[in-house]
Amino acid sequence: MSAIADVTARPQREVTAKGYLVCLTGIVWREGLRFLHQRGRFLSALVRPLVWLFIFAAGFRATLGVSIIPPYETYILYEVYIAPGLMAMIQLFNGLQSSLSMVYDREVGAMRILLVSPYPRWFLLVSKLTAGIAVSLLQVYAFLFVAYFWDVAPDSHWGYVTVLPALLLTGFMLGAMGLAMSSVFKQLENFASVMNFVIFPMFFASSALYPLWRVQQSSELLFAICRWNPFTHAVELIRFALYGQIEWTALAVVSGCSIVFLLAAVFAYDPSTGLTARRGGPDAAK
Repeated sequence: MSAIADVTARPQREVTAKGYLVCLTGIVWREGLRFLHQRGRFLSALVRPLVWLFIFAAGFRATLGVSIIPPYETYILYEVYIAPGLMAMIQLFNGLQSSLSMVYDREVGAMRILLVSPYPRWFLLVSKLTAGIAVSLLQVYAFLFVAYFWDVAPDSHWGYVTVLPALLLTGFMLGAMGLAMSSVFKQLENFASVMNFVIFPMFFASSALYPLWRVQQSSELLFAICRWNPFTHAVELIRFALYGQIEWTALAVVSGCSIVFLLAAVFAYDPSTGLTARRGGPDAAK
């Protein structure tokens, strides 16, 4: 009885700014080490868009030439047009794969240790998102490096700098979406199977492969779906940023969706009201 009283009488550990920094660094470092140890993950993330760029785009170059549309000031090759969509595809796959690791961590118990720390849930989730974004940036710029030798590059080298804020924001949105999805599934197998029902519809029903005006010519319904697809706006934000421009509608949509998906993830991982508690998540055993 005295032991219990002694434990309850102990003051709670104060959470300082340095502690937040150490926590953020630890989560990012852990994700980076995991990425380095999974070389196949890097190769698959790089090979997938390069196959689309070198084979798919080359085959459709003659039939799918792109006319002058913003932000382009001249006729462009099809490979140049689909490059922003392939960059967003890398971030989409990485965001869901990072969330897939959350499901794995919940199964093996690492997530339980992380979520019972004295730091707020939103900070832990944002730290996880930051780690995922850092990994996706390495993959995207590796893709851009290879694409440069295929004559797929922005008009100026500054495009590689101006696209960075867009990549950060779109990576945050797609990662937050993956986190919100991961809260629904208890088992790794279930989440992995659902990934295919999310990635490919979002990718194909967007402006990643075809301009929206071409989609509208074939189907008004598909055009409406593409307009409402957040991935479309992520692609357009990256496309304009590569040429030093801002697509304000895309910026507003991506920013709004990022907030909504993050709030959904924070609510879902809340131990008292979230989905993890209802489904026997990390805090269910407390």
